[in-house]
Amino acid sequence: MHSPLLILNAGSSSLKFALYQRGGGEPALLARGQFAGIGRALAFSAKSADGRALTPPDAAALAAIRNHADALLLLPAWLQANNLGSALAGAGHRVVHGGTRFTLPERITPESLDALAALEPLAPHHQPHNVAAIRALMAQQPDLPQVACFDTAFHAAMPATAQSLGLPRTLEAKGLRRYGFHGLSYEYVTGRLGEFCGGRLPKRVIIAHLGNGASMAAVLDGKGHATTMGFSTLDGLVMGTRIGSLDPGAILHLMREERMDLKALEDLFYNRSGLLGLSGISADMKTLLESRDPRAAAAVELYCYAIVRHAGSLAAALGGLDALVFTGGVGENAAPIRAQICRALAWLALDLDEAANARGDSLITMPNSQVAAYVVPTDEELVIAQHTARLLRTLVDEIGR
Repeated sequence: MHSPLLILNAGSSSLKFALYQRGGGEPALLARGQFAGIGRALAFSAKSADGRALTPPDAAALAAIRNHADALLLLPAWLQANNLGSALAGAGHRVVHGGTRFTLPERITPESLDALAALEPLAPHHQPHNVAAIRALMAQQPDLPQVACFDTAFHAAMPATAQSLGLPRTLEAKGLRRYGFHGLSYEYVTGRLGEFCGGRLPKRVIIAHLGNGASMAAVLDGKGHATTMGFSTLDGLVMGTRIGSLDPGAILHLMREERMDLKALEDLFYNRSGLLGLSGISADMKTLLESRDPRAAAAVELYCYAIVRHAGSLAAALGGLDALVFTGGVGENAAPIRAQICRALAWLALDLDEAANARGDSLITMPNSQVAAYVVPTDEELVIAQHTARLLRTLVDEIGR
């Protein structure tokens, strides 16, 4: 077996990974898994591409893990123990923020890594962990090629008007603008959508990436045109624990009248709002849909309402709509949420097929619907693997010359 590609998505207390086999065509998934609860009660899980549970690392070794670097140290031996290869060919990373400089996947160098670290203030809840995983792997395997793929890159081509926050240009020059996120998911879904539409990508598409974090993107001729998330991952839709769109005046009020400081505001907006704050029960959509508590129903109602309002805004930005796509954990699995949203968007000439939606079909609108609605499972890891494999081939070609 050729050495596999390692794909990493590092969070504050988790390290998700996937392994792909390189070949002449598309990278093939070998396994995926995660280290969860790093620094607390650590749990490891991994499955092969066919869903078979893989042997975990030694219990004593797992108990010794204190950080992402410790977790990465275990992977080479774990690969061998599960017959997944004796070494890595390269690593690809999900990096949340690319700023204005990084608009394409890029081979990581010490200089570019410092540039990524400098972007940490723009994504303080994500970027430091992404960078830490890269540094740890670089320290352990300095000759291993590593590639960064950016969630902001898909939106880099948005019109200047769609990128502006309306702040003075002096602040815009310092990086305060609308970036957009979930770009790796949007890239994958855009690439796959044509397969569901007779080989031709619709001109005007809205993609709803609905999960614990959630956003929507307007896609025009296959390119990002507008999006709901802005400068940060807080903006736009109501999310699991994040607040979504908020009148800046409310922030001033909380500071002035409630005496909330930066730390308290950050905790409120990132961790205690959204579905969790609205319901007082849970941030999990499945739990809320199964609950009979009226607060759960009210939270779900506002969640869908925000999506419908933003869909109208994105359709206006596109000048009309040809297709709506649901993806992400909620978008792919919560038929009642899709139904509520599609019914509210009937004014766009979207005619929901209730039975197809309940079954979870790929196409969930009637044959005569002017706007088609689809369910397309996302695969961000595959996008990263594709870019990593391509850049490694380029590196090999350059060495050969």
